[in-house]
Amino acid sequence: QVQLVESGGGFVQAGGSLRLSCQASGLTFSSYVMGWFRQTPGKEREFVAGISWGGTNTKYTDSVKARFTISRDNVKNTVYLQMNSLKLEDTAVYYCAAGGRFRDYVRDYDYWGQGTQVTVSS
Repeated sequence: QVQLVESGGGFVQAGGSLRLSCQASGLTFSSYVMGWFRQTPGKEREFVAGISWGGTNTKYTDSVKARFTISRDNVKNTVYLQMNSLKLEDTAVYYCAAGGRFRDYVRDYDYWGQGTQVTVSS
C-alpha cells in the first residue's frame, strides 16, 4: 500500500520560511518523479515544483522560482520543499505526489498525500 505523508505545514508570517517533508512508503521511491502541488478553496490544484527520479532535474512554477527549493533523499524515501520569502498568496494546502513523468500536470501523478496546510499571515 502506497502512502505519502506530508508534514511541516503551519502558520508563518509573510517573509518567513517553512520546510515541508513528504515521507513515502510502499513504492520504489527512486523510480518515481516527485512533485509538490497546492490548492486553495474553489481553485484547481496547481503545480508548484517537481524533481526527477535521481534529483538531477527540478522545475518550478514561475511564482515560486528563486523562493522555493525542492529536493529529495532516495535513501530516506523523502521529498522536501524549502519555502522562503513566503507571501500571502502562498497560503494553500500543499500536496506531495509521485508519478512516472517529469511533468507539471495533476494527471501525470499516480499517488497523492493527504495534504498539509500552509498559512501565511501579514
